[in-house]
Order: sequence, then structure tokens, then C-alpha cells
Amino acid sequence: MSMRDIEQRGLYFEEFDTGVRYLHRPGRTATEADNVLFTTLTMNTQALHLDAAFADASEPFHARLINSMWTLSTMVGTSVAQLTQGTLVAQLGMGDIAFPHPLFAGDTLTTETVVEEKRLSSSRPGTGVVRLAHTGRNQDGTVVATATRTVLVRCRPEASA
Repeated sequence: MSMRDIEQRGLYFEEFDTGVRYLHRPGRTATEADNVLFTTLTMNTQALHLDAAFADASEPFHARLINSMWTLSTMVGTSVAQLTQGTLVAQLGMGDIAFPHPLFAGDTLTTETVVEEKRLSSSRPGTGVVRLAHTGRNQDGTVVATATRTVLVRCRPEASA
């Protein structure tokens, strides 16, 4: 019996459907180490992320906050395997980014993505432009981050031939 290989990949342009919501699992629990490492790697000296005494004394949360850029990066990152792994040509832009509620160490971030619109690229044959709306929630279902992302993805190889 011969073995057939199946490689994990994201979606080709033709496989994206508007109005579909993708639930990206597993979630990712944020840790103190994630926060300190990401914050120092990106040279963000915000005391709300690094200084426990300062953050504990600060209104209204009285705790260190997970760096919102970590939240955004992780939210997008958790969508890659399901949506764009190996089919992405380029990330074209991000917008409508909001952080309506903070994320704290110990919180678990889960992400969902809705395909808002798609069109074939007018300048790059064999590709299409897709706008994705990402929503990140904590373990209680509270929305902690939202963002739209516009990506250029490959069409199915047989579709572009």
C-alpha cells in the first residue's frame, strides 16, 4: 500500500467564503514570562507591563497588563495554521485595531476570524485579496482585542493555470 502525504496548509482564495467564522483552537494562556520577554524584545518600557509595584498602584486595574501588541500578534498568529499557512503571499495591512478590555497573566486568549470580503487581485494574477476580521476573547468570553487584516493569498494552482 502506498502512503499518501497531506500537508497542513491555509486556504486558497477560492476556499475563503464571506460570512464564515473560523474558531482558532487551542487558545493561548498568557504568562508573566510572555509579557516580560515580548515587552523587552520590543523595547517597550511601559511600567504597566514591567513594574509590578507601579502597576499594582495604578488605577483602575491594580495589576500588570499583558502588552497589547503581544495580544494582537498572538491573535493573528493563532489564525495562521487554519487560514494562511503556505497560501499567504503578503500581509497588505491592518486596521480597526481596538483593545476594549485588558488581558492579564493567566488569562487564556482565544481567537475567531470572520471573512468580511474577498476579490481577485487586479494587479497580481493567480492571487486574491481577502479582508479578515479577528476577535480575541479571554476565558470568560470578554472581547480583549479586535482587528481587521487584509491579506494577499494564492489562488488554487489549477485555478491560476
